[in-house]
Amino acid sequence: MREIVVSDFHSFVAGLAALAFAGVVARRVRLLERLSVPTAVVGGLLVAGAVAALRALAGVEIHFASALRDLLLLIFFTTVGLGAKLSALKVGGRPLAILCAVTVALLLVQNAVGVGIAVLWGSPPFYGLLAGSISFVGGPGTAAAWAREGVAMGHRFAPEVGIAAATLAVSVGAVVAGPLAGWLIRRHRLTGRPVVPGAVPWAAPADASPPPPAATIDQVMNTLLLLFVSVALGDLLNRWGTTAGVVLPGFLTAMLGGVLITNVADLAKVRLEMAPIEWGGEIALRAFLVMYLMSLKLWTVGAAITPLSLNVVAQVAVTAILAVAVLFPLLGRDYDAAVTTAGFVGFGLSSMAVGMATMDQVTARYGPSPRAFLLVTLAGSFFVDLANALVVKGLLALPLFD
Repeated sequence: MREIVVSDFHSFVAGLAALAFAGVVARRVRLLERLSVPTAVVGGLLVAGAVAALRALAGVEIHFASALRDLLLLIFFTTVGLGAKLSALKVGGRPLAILCAVTVALLLVQNAVGVGIAVLWGSPPFYGLLAGSISFVGGPGTAAAWAREGVAMGHRFAPEVGIAAATLAVSVGAVVAGPLAGWLIRRHRLTGRPVVPGAVPWAAPADASPPPPAATIDQVMNTLLLLFVSVALGDLLNRWGTTAGVVLPGFLTAMLGGVLITNVADLAKVRLEMAPIEWGGEIALRAFLVMYLMSLKLWTVGAAITPLSLNVVAQVAVTAILAVAVLFPLLGRDYDAAVTTAGFVGFGLSSMAVGMATMDQVTARYGPSPRAFLLVTLAGSFFVDLANALVVKGLLALPLFD
């Protein structure tokens, strides 16, 4: 097998090219637009499929670099943190409590489904956890971390199972959330605010206020400095947490860095220019997601394709049922509830990046929903990783996993 390693810069260029090509495809294939599938998902999966075909037909395996991609994720969550003033957190309230409670229910149900299928297939129950919330809610990074724990426990195929399950989760979940939200919106005849050209979907609507002036070069440069200072601060928080024995995801500490800066600025009466910050987050999110998806090794699902496929079908079904029959009604069956449901399904079946990109796509078509972005950001970033770790740790303490 000949291997080609693509540099960070060229991986970034390939990602931008995939985004541009996906935009053309989406305009020609109207079904993709109707289903609200993010262009980053289309472009990333097209490249991943081409890479898999090249490996199978020509014996050439391509490896895209990840350093710049991971930095883009940190930048995106930094922009989310910079927009999260503590004075606005009261918007969460009861809906946030509902979303967190349903998320815990999702973790338990996904693990029950994964373990059940693993046991029926004659596999160790731990593999069921890998194919449960570890992969679907946690994502590939979480799956890789828990797979190392599995190897230490004597489960030699844990890395392959974890990678395959997470790959299927990201691939399938990325194309489920948008269509489900669109179906809810059309079925219940919901409407959002009119889509304003150039508006960022998670920003609060301006109502009758005049549109803000275009950002100047100085504002853009100051925004770049602010973003990278926030990322650096998040890295310091991450190091301090690790030293203290508290391991937090890098994207979470990056967002905390942004939260700290924006609230200190708010107390000091220093106004931050949000327009370039929001656009920076939009660019970083799209670039990260396409680069992440095109790096998926789709051929890793082959060895256990049958049980994993059954698992994926079951996980999609239970997640969709929980979202539509429980979360959506509890949140009030309105437009914000539908967009929040899209984000919930996105991070419940794939990752926070997919959830945010899906809400981005939905709101770009139907109208902004700042409350939905706030709820999903708080639940999916501050809450879900900790809850997932606690649930998995608790389940591993059961006699079934001895």
